[in-house]
Order: sequence, then structure tokens, then C-alpha cells
Amino acid sequence: MPKLPGISHAQAVRVFAKLGFRVAREGKHTIMSNGRVRLTIPRHNRIDAFTMAGLAQDAGLTPNQFRELL
Repeated sequence: MPKLPGISHAQAVRVFAKLGFRVAREGKHTIMSNGRVRLTIPRHNRIDAFTMAGLAQDAGLTPNQFRELL
């Protein structure tokens, strides 16, 4: 999988909200769900590229689709 940029927590939440994911709960991590898939997004200042690649894959996105949504 091509490398994705490391982005902030707020940007990640914004991208997944565009896809229909809603915040289920927040704490040290933000849990987002669309009813079928649950994503656990760390609340770090910068989420590294490997973690973002895994989250995008779990959400069913290709790297190019994820970049377009940024």
C-alpha cells in the first residue's frame, strides 16, 4: 500500500465523517462507526502514516480515495 500522509486527529475524524461514520464515543481514542465498521482513531497530535493506512483500509478506501477526501 502506498504511503499515506500523517495527519492530525481532527482531519482524520473529518474525512471519516464525510464517509458516513459518526462518533460513538471519545476518550484517549475516538471510536467512529457507520453501523457495520468500527474505527478506533488515536487522539494524537499527528497520526503516523502506517496507522492512517490501516484505518483507511478498514474503512474500505484506497490510498488515492483517502487523499482525495483530505
